Amino acid sequence: MPETVDIHALAGAYALDAVDDIERAAFDRHLRGCASCAAEVVELRETAAWLTHPVAETPPPRLRDNVLAQIAVTPQARPGAAPTSRSRATAGFVRRWAVASVAAAVVATGVGFGTWALSQQRVSDMRVQNAQVDAVLAAADARLITKEMAGGRVTMVLSPSRNAAVAVLEDMRKPDDGKAYQLWMINSSSGAKPVGLSSLGSGRFYIDKLEPQFGITVEPERGSDTPTMTAIVGTLDLPL
Repeated sequence: MPETVDIHALAGAYALDAVDDIERAAFDRHLRGCASCAAEVVELRETAAWLTHPVAETPPPRLRDNVLAQIAVTPQARPGAAPTSRSRATAGFVRRWAVASVAAAVVATGVGFGTWALSQQRVSDMRVQNAQVDAVLAAADARLITKEMAGGRVTMVLSPSRNAAVAVLEDMRKPDDGKAYQLWMINSSSGAKPVGLSSLGSGRFYIDKLEPQFGITVEPERGSDTPTMTAIVGTLDLPL
């Protein structure tokens, strides 16, 4: 791997298995200490997987043009001094549209864009959620916390002033068939509120209305109204 390559810029290629053996080994080592790149890899892989679901209809031409235009205008990381932990975390999330666009471009190049569709509603939903995520990351009081859980890692960026957070699950052991990880906001007075569900052990979740504690349990794949206290995976005390 050339010395001028910024290791953080390899996240997209790594997620799509488009790196050589030397780059893969270097990025594997890097991932063990970089939560922002790990989160970006999870996001890209999920987007690429979603884009490989075949559908009967062809997307409108303007959608393809919009996605490819996004690729053209998205700034790429420059080689140079290593960014701070805070800037890497922020950049990793803010680059989400670039990540989605790269995945779309790979599908378009490899199998033909005409056989895949991305609904306009999904695009709109993604934009809304990205704006919410960016607002959390841009908050002056944004804090980053991580914890090992179920063989993987949970990363949270939270903003008490916005009463919101972003949680990223990565590389957690896949739950048994018929089971899923369920995310909770927990208050000792009012109880637990479900805020997310993952049957894969990975994913990104926007959470509003924070509580003093965040927790994950193993529940039936459709989720539960209250957490199963005998199936707690882990908890995080939130610095509100």
